[in-house]
Amino acid sequence: QVQLQESGPGLVEPSQTLSLTCTVSGGSITTSYYYWSWIRQPPGKGLEWMGAIAYDGSTYYSPSLKSRTSISRDTSKNHFTLQLSSVTPEDTAMYYCAREERGYYSGTYFVLFGSWGQGTQVTVSS
Repeated sequence: QVQLQESGPGLVEPSQTLSLTCTVSGGSITTSYYYWSWIRQPPGKGLEWMGAIAYDGSTYYSPSLKSRTSISRDTSKNHFTLQLSSVTPEDTAMYYCAREERGYYSGTYFVLFGSWGQGTQVTVSS
């Protein structure tokens, strides 16, 4: 069973770059056709998909965060990393990594987040 674990600083100063790593065990991040995603939840708000890196290394970003977000991977360490630049207090949230599946079933496109990390709290404050 695949397991995901987020790691990174819990406190980031405004205007700095937030960097989080998700380490995956029990499965390879290069396995077809999985996508490896970052999702966040600000206090009192819903989940927000930030972006993903696919099994083949291609990346996808939320349009609203694309200018500040970068997702990369290290296949030798079986982990992927989120970088969010120019953070503000509005970026304070619980950050999760997750394994994402996309495809078609009976003609219907689906996206499924089947495995999640436990999440890590990031606070943006001086």
